[in-house]
Amino acid sequence: MAEIDTFTVKLAELLRFPDDLDKIPALKAEFTRKKAAVDSQLKAGLKEQLEVTQSGMGAISESQRIVTQIKEEMMKIDRLCAESQNLIRDFPNINEVSTIHRNISLVQAMKENIDTFHDRLQAVEMALMEDENDLENQPQLLNIHYELTKLREIRDDAMDQIQQAQDDSLEATLNDHFQKLDEVVDLFDEHIGLACMNLIPLVVADNKSMVVRLALIIEAEEKNDLKVKAMQDAQKEHKALASKFKSMKTGPKHLHGYKEKFLAAIELAAQQQFQTTEEKFMENPDKLEKSLRWYFNNLQAVRQGMVGLMPKKWKIYRTYTTIYHKTMHDWLIKLVDDDNTSSLQMLAIIHWREKYYEKMGRLGWSTADLQPDLLDDREAELVRDWRQLIVDKVEEWMNRMYETDRQNFLSRSEEALEKDAQGYFRTKTLADMWRMLREQLIVAGDSGRADVTEGVLDEMFRALKRRQMSWTKLITDETEKYTRPGTDPEGLQSLQDWLIALANDQIACIDDNDEIGQYGYLTKFKKDYQPLVPDQYFQNTALEVQTIGDGYVDLSTFSITSFANIIFSIDLKGTIGDFFTTKWYNEYGMKRITSTFEDYTADYAEVIHRSLLDILLEELSDTLLVKYLQSVRNKGAKFRRSEPFADKIADDVRTAWAFFEKHPGVDFNSIKGKWRAVHHLVRLLEVEKAGIPVAYETLKREFWDVQLTWVESVLRARDDYERSMLSGVKAQAAAIYVERGPETIMSKVK
Repeated sequence: MAEIDTFTVKLAELLRFPDDLDKIPALKAEFTRKKAAVDSQLKAGLKEQLEVTQSGMGAISESQRIVTQIKEEMMKIDRLCAESQNLIRDFPNINEVSTIHRNISLVQAMKENIDTFHDRLQAVEMALMEDENDLENQPQLLNIHYELTKLREIRDDAMDQIQQAQDDSLEATLNDHFQKLDEVVDLFDEHIGLACMNLIPLVVADNKSMVVRLALIIEAEEKNDLKVKAMQDAQKEHKALASKFKSMKTGPKHLHGYKEKFLAAIELAAQQQFQTTEEKFMENPDKLEKSLRWYFNNLQAVRQGMVGLMPKKWKIYRTYTTIYHKTMHDWLIKLVDDDNTSSLQMLAIIHWREKYYEKMGRLGWSTADLQPDLLDDREAELVRDWRQLIVDKVEEWMNRMYETDRQNFLSRSEEALEKDAQGYFRTKTLADMWRMLREQLIVAGDSGRADVTEGVLDEMFRALKRRQMSWTKLITDETEKYTRPGTDPEGLQSLQDWLIALANDQIACIDDNDEIGQYGYLTKFKKDYQPLVPDQYFQNTALEVQTIGDGYVDLSTFSITSFANIIFSIDLKGTIGDFFTTKWYNEYGMKRITSTFEDYTADYAEVIHRSLLDILLEELSDTLLVKYLQSVRNKGAKFRRSEPFADKIADDVRTAWAFFEKHPGVDFNSIKGKWRAVHHLVRLLEVEKAGIPVAYETLKREFWDVQLTWVESVLRARDDYERSMLSGVKAQAAAIYVERGPETIMSKVK
């Protein structure tokens, strides 16, 4: 159950968004490839392990057979010895004399060895000092090793005899006598270790003699260690039988481990070079291949210059390759798991894997020969993690920028606004946002992987749309505060400045001019990512870019609409409330409104984008028309047949038209077409009762989305209103069919 939960969590991480479902085929192909690779490696490993197991079982069987034969032969020898003692007269005496003679000879030899021990040891030490002046060649290395081996055997034999005698005082004396030997051995080991560490330079320098002598010493020590191990095993398993054979008590008695030290020296030398490489890599990740050139040069040197100088059973080229590959693997995994590894360094590591196996292929090694996998088969995971680093950075920066803008907007900070080269109000963070997106896009493109770039772009598109929705909600929340009764207008101008700046920002994102080669941020961004992605993906993003572009248009228009609504909510609320009331006849409300429009356009004409000024004027016209038509619901609104309401309405329309007509950028014909709705208002107010259904039908056919509730409010505002008027309109509405079309201005009139 826990495994199922784990798989569910991992699947949720891969498919975080609905758009990620499109990646299922790619993920399936990737997992299939990884499974095939793992299966291949498992089969190869299983085959190799099976061969090793079969070989080991064969060797064990052969060893058991040999041990059995040895036991039988030793038993025959023991039986013959016992029988021979009975055949020879006075054998016990002869045997005793022989034993005494042999012991005397051994004692004499031991005494001579101990007497000459210091002189021989001093000679070895002097030879080592002489070789220290020529460490690259060490001409006396073999002689030194031979003599040290003999001196070690002398010490081991002497200490063995004393331990059997169980005399602690003599054992301490001998320890002092042989103490100097350990110091000389340590010096010899330093010479051997230095040669092992510099084995590659020795091969490159064509110092074959030194390499061969070193190999002979290590091979001899390896054989001695095998003998010691075999003797120790025999003494452990057949202690009684082994004690009868003197040959098993002579020779080396301790493991020296020179072969293991030799292999450790190879690994240590590689690790030291990797430390130097790591320093260069941290400074310049792009030069990883150059920094690791030594790695392949060393293996090539082993392949060409060392194989013939070493014992064949060592398989020195494979040994070096195995050690080097493991060291490379451990070094890269350490960097991968290090939280301080930067995205650029991680990218270089991901790219290195393919190059590494390609270079190793030239050296004769296949991917299956090199185990474990260089990155533990985590390449796809690392790519996703690296892509996620960029995605997280984009999300973090976008959130941080929006939060900064949000705080500045809520505090109405004027310092967060600026004027661009054309003198238009703009927010200071917009250019920074697009610069950040471009930088992260370049980082993703440097990966050379389309899946990385596509994943980062998908997140950028989502982030841009989230930003648009966040701004829309924030503008709505802030502007609604000024539409509530009794709202303090303090900070109104700052809010209006911000709305103009935000509207200008959106236009800057989509302001393209092919004639002069000037493009908005969105088009530039599109041109930046085009060469980084496949053509098919680029074509698929056309709709995404179009949606984002439309979002900028909508947000810009929404900002302007909010700007206009604030004007009507704060500056013109009282004037609008007087329309169609008794006070309306004696006031110049429409003139006061257009004067307010004049003031605003004069104040903002220089700081608002040229296209937005025309949109603002059209929005003011639409909002004014809607407010004007909805004023039939004003408290006290009443149209009396005896009063010149038609002339007053006509005067209001002429006053409004006079303002909008003098702005050349405005589509005045469109404005006049919308204001024809006022003509139908007048028609509904002044027509005779019997003609009201026809007047409604005429209105309905020109403005198909006019709402019946508004018509009812108009009729109720007549001083001669009767319920039959509304009944006639409803009957006419049910009787006629009007084809729907684009929304008209009457859709906004409630």
